[in-house]
Amino acid sequence: MPTLKYGCNPHQAQAAFESVAVRVRNGAPSMINMLDALNGWQLVSELADALAAPAAASFKHVSPAGAALGMPLSDDLRRVYEVGDRDLSPLATAYVRARGADPKSSFGDFVALSDPVDAATAGYLKGVVSDGLVAPGFEEGTLATLAAKKNGAFVVIETDPDYRPPAVESREVFGVALTQERNNRRLRLEDLDGVVCGELDEQAKRNLLLALVTLKYTQSNSIGYALEGQMIGIGAGQQSRVDCTKLAGAKVDVWHLSRHPKVLGIGFRPSVRRQERINWRVRYIEGDLTPGEQAEFAEATVEPGAPLGAAERASWIAGLDGVALASDGFIPFRDNIDHAARHGVSCIAQPGGSARDAEVADACREHGIAMVHTGLRLFHH
Repeated sequence: MPTLKYGCNPHQAQAAFESVAVRVRNGAPSMINMLDALNGWQLVSELADALAAPAAASFKHVSPAGAALGMPLSDDLRRVYEVGDRDLSPLATAYVRARGADPKSSFGDFVALSDPVDAATAGYLKGVVSDGLVAPGFEEGTLATLAAKKNGAFVVIETDPDYRPPAVESREVFGVALTQERNNRRLRLEDLDGVVCGELDEQAKRNLLLALVTLKYTQSNSIGYALEGQMIGIGAGQQSRVDCTKLAGAKVDVWHLSRHPKVLGIGFRPSVRRQERINWRVRYIEGDLTPGEQAEFAEATVEPGAPLGAAERASWIAGLDGVALASDGFIPFRDNIDHAARHGVSCIAQPGGSARDAEVADACREHGIAMVHTGLRLFHH
């Protein structure tokens, strides 16, 4: 039985795994690395199957910080994600999008890829801070590139794409064995047929399906916002659903404001590295720099520029539209809809089944938001 570096914490020294589904190709994974790898692989493989495109996810602490499909990048997103004119394969583009959704959270992430690692993807990963990767294979030379990261400590896990897990799964908590039927219900576009109000075009359906699959592998409660083939805000593991909606919505605002000309116009000194530029833009957008950070920001920039004003923020955010929102459980109150409407949401997918379904639907109609009831709860723990 292969041993792990340690369990969830370094003092939990006795840890191991047993499986024919995966094998460690480099490094020494911890328990959390393995949990990220197994959840991440399930997410990207289901996404790629459901939407017929390469998929990637950026995992941190058993929830995705981002997930995306391999769709071409616009010029402004190339600038935001700091890829310039780099030649990106569809798989590499999927990961660039996944990591760019919430770059602060993705720092030191675990990467999940739906397809074998190609040269373009390995080349991009070589320059970012990540802890490890899971993929179904490696094109020639890419495993060596990845294995050289972190002075040889980068964790590389290969999964068998043909492996099918048993129908029943179990775990032991506090000496108690728990068993359940595995959630092997694959999501598909037909799950979006139960439209309650409004209309869904094909792009909206794809974004909703992307969000639903992502939430299937996100710690509950969870809310996800998606746009143009990528998640742009994920709220995970909150006890209150509206807190998920607010948390993920705040991430959406930061993502959208990163495309603001004032943000892209910040002039950094040549010595400032790529990840530092990304981090500084996020902190500039968040607008609450500490005195120490203000001094560091001034040192890092040629011309830091004036902060984004409240009116500038509101005007830019108001221009966001076409965002899809998914919920892993039913939406209990209309406050979720009122908050979602502030972040460009035009369509929502949720299970339905709340005692206040009619009130929630009325709120969607007031805001011009289409809504579909899937009848599927997607809780994940």
